[in-house]
Order: sequence, then C-alpha cells, then structure tokens
Amino acid sequence: MQETKSKWHMPSAFTILFILIILVAILTWIIPAGEYATTKAGNVIAGTYRSRSSSPQGLWDIFEAPINGMIGTKTTDGAIPVSLYILVIGGVLGVVNRTNTFADGIGSAAKKYKGREKYLIPFLMTLFALGGTVFGMGEETIAFVPIVIPIMLSVGYDTITAISITLIGSQIGCMGSTVNPFATGVASDTIHISLGQGILPRVVFLVLSLIIGIIYVMRYAAKVKDHPDQSLVYERHEKDLKEFVAASDVEVTELTKRQKWVLFAFIMTFVVMIIGLVPWATLNPKWTFFADFLKWLNSMPFIGSFVGRDMVPFGTWSFVEITTLIFFASLVIKAIYRMKEADFIEAFMDGVRDFVEVAMIVAIARGIQVIMNNGYISATILHAGEVGLHGLSSSVFIILTYIFYIPMSFLIPSSSGLAVSTMGIIGPIGRFSGVPGSTVVTAYQIASGLVNLVTPTSAIVMGSLALGHVSIVTWFKYIWKLLLVFIVFTCAFLAFCTIFNFQ
Repeated sequence: MQETKSKWHMPSAFTILFILIILVAILTWIIPAGEYATTKAGNVIAGTYRSRSSSPQGLWDIFEAPINGMIGTKTTDGAIPVSLYILVIGGVLGVVNRTNTFADGIGSAAKKYKGREKYLIPFLMTLFALGGTVFGMGEETIAFVPIVIPIMLSVGYDTITAISITLIGSQIGCMGSTVNPFATGVASDTIHISLGQGILPRVVFLVLSLIIGIIYVMRYAAKVKDHPDQSLVYERHEKDLKEFVAASDVEVTELTKRQKWVLFAFIMTFVVMIIGLVPWATLNPKWTFFADFLKWLNSMPFIGSFVGRDMVPFGTWSFVEITTLIFFASLVIKAIYRMKEADFIEAFMDGVRDFVEVAMIVAIARGIQVIMNNGYISATILHAGEVGLHGLSSSVFIILTYIFYIPMSFLIPSSSGLAVSTMGIIGPIGRFSGVPGSTVVTAYQIASGLVNLVTPTSAIVMGSLALGHVSIVTWFKYIWKLLLVFIVFTCAFLAFCTIFNFQ
C-alpha cells in the first residue's frame, strides 16, 4: 500500500510566537545585559546605555512568559486591558450580527443602486474600509462574498470584482487603521502611546489609498463589462453564472426601522470613540473645551455625581474608557432591537468566543517582551540600533521600517502578535532617528494590511478566493500592480510625514 506524503502546513501564530519566546530566552544567555535611563513616561533616554549583570531566562521563565504577558510584571505591562477590549468588541459585533443589520444593509444597498451598479463598487468598498479602520474587519468579510458575487455577476462583472470589493476594501481600511484594536490599538499600547496619536495622518492615508483602490477595481470592472473575454476568470464565467446567479438564494431585504437604529448606534459608537481618542489639547493647546465641559459638569451638585466623577474628558481616553463605551453600546443595541436577555447573552458570548484566539495571541506575544525585559537584553538591542542608525535620516528609517514589516507580516500573520512581538524594539529605535512612535505604528499597520491582500496564510484571502473559485496565482496576476502602487505611495507618504512632522 502506497503511503501518502503529509503536506507541510504553516505553523499557527501560537506556535510561531512560542518558538520566538524560546529563541529570545536563548539570546538572554548570549547577548550582554544592559539598561537605559528612562523618563517618567517610561521612554528611554538616548546616550544613557550602561552594562549590568546578566539575567539569563530558563525553562520556567519560558513557560511563565505568556502568563506574565497577560497579567504583567514590574518591567512589562500586562495585556489584560487590550485583550479585554478585544473580547468586548467581539461581543458587540456578535450582538450586531445577530440583528442581521450588516447583511441586510448590503442587500438593501444593492436594491437601491439597481441600474447604477457601477456606483456600488465605491459605495461598498467604502463600507468595508470603514469596517477595517474601526474594528479590523477581516475574516468577517468572507460571509459577504456569497452575497456580493451574485450581484456583481448579474450586472456583467466577474467574481474577481466581487472579491476585490470585500477583500481590498476591508484591508485598505486596516492599512489606514484609525482605531482598529487589533493593529493600531495593540501596537500603540505596546510603546505606551495613546491610540489617538497619529490618527490624522492615518485618516489622510485611508482616504487617499481608498481612492487608489476604488479606481483600480472600477477600471478592471469596466474592462470586464465591455470585453468579458478580458476577465482573468473568463473560462469559468458560464459556470459562475449558473452557480451564483441562477441558483442564488440571497434574499434582498430592506433594513427595518430597528436595524437602521442599530446601524446608527453602531456608527455613533465609533464616532464617539474617535472623538475621545484624538488628543485635542496636543493638536492645539487652546482646545480644552471637552475638559472645561467635564469640569463644569462635575461641579453640578447632583448631575456630576449621577454621571460619574471618575469620567475623563475626550482627548485623554485609554482602553478603559473605550472598552466601557463598547460595552455600553452593546446594551443600547440590545434595547433598540428589543432583544431578549437570553438572545443577547448568547450573541454577546458567541462574539467573545470568536475573538478569544486573538486575545490569547496578544498575551503570548507580550511574553516575548517579558523575556527580553527580564533578561535585560532589550536595552542592548536598542543600543545596537542607536549606534547602527546614528546619522540615518528619519525618512530613510521609516521607509526601512515599512519594508521590514512586509516580510515580518508573512512570518507572523497575526497583526496583534506581530505588533506586540516587535513594536517594543522598533518603536524606541525610531525615537533615536527622530521618528515618533505613532509614525512607526502607521508604517507597521500599512505593511500588515498590504500583506493581508495576498498572503496564502491568511484565512481572509484563501477563504474569499475559495468561495469565488479563484486561484491564488490568478489573484496575484490581478493585484500585483495595485500592490506596487501601494508600496510606492506608502514610502512617499511616510517620508512626507517624517519630513514635515505630520503626526
């Protein structure tokens, strides 16, 4: 009997990160220990490096690292605030999904734009980009592929156009992430900066890159409609029509009044979140209106106590405040939709379960930082970077950082795991070259989102392509020009940000 050869599979993010913990622990036996003087905020002070006695990490330290990564140590902040936020946002997404607001909203939009189908492309891509920028919409887009494909095929486009709308749209949102907790949030927390820092350049990047993506998809779609034989999946066109259009059971329904209010509440939640995270006083010292208003509110005899005197003003929010907001939003949505308690709890916990993996990845990745800090090799590596990058311009450094994160995103496909395992080193090194941490975070998240458009280790890519019967090779033939445009545009944008101090 002939033995079947087992196929090699890319290890999971958990395995990759634990291997990294082991490798870093080994390095604590090799790399000399050292430390920097730090500011009150915890930022290292350039030129203050000094050697110290070594502290090699052993087997117990390796297995304890993920635990300490979650709860924190004297030298490393725990991942609990970030992980809890991820779980709560998973819960609120579970509640919204239970109302079918997203799915029915797409169907309603298709019905509204009947006869003007080409405008569906920018409209839907913008919606998916908004999902990517505010809550890291990724695997969730796969559920929309079977809905969008019949719509696109029925008006003369192809399956690649449909996949582009969901995949490219959502990942452009992740590239230009504003408050995405899995990328921007985790990375910012790792280097101890506010999630709102750098939000303005990210909004600009989001808008510009979305315009580029929409033009690219619309040009391809128009070519396919005018000349169907130009489609990269033309040989499957008849089969796709029979499978997706003739047998389509997608029911197009209008949003109910309750669903519209659910959608409004969901959108307003993230609007409030962004307002709370933007550092208004940093942008302009005179912009103290939120702090002044809260001070006035707290001075009221009864209202101040009723609202809560522990509230902090917009512009100074952290993970505690935005997690509270998201949890409150889930209760508001429950009330709007008149959801029964049992259904609400079930939907919320289903959503939480979907994000437990991500929350645990953050803790395990933080374990790498624990080993490095407890072994006192972080400062030594930073010192090597300080010496090696001496005299390097900020624009050159940020472009090199962006290029560095492209292959790293292939190696560690989890955006959260990548942020925690690398940002603790790259962020402080950036300060030596005069690059603010928020710009380093921007470079990282753009690279991560870019790779998520093509990597075969991504469930988003492979799941979407499988549903549309498109091979990864065909997809790469289609998208490589867009990737090249994004890379060139990103390098120019990041250089502009550093040269003109746009942060």
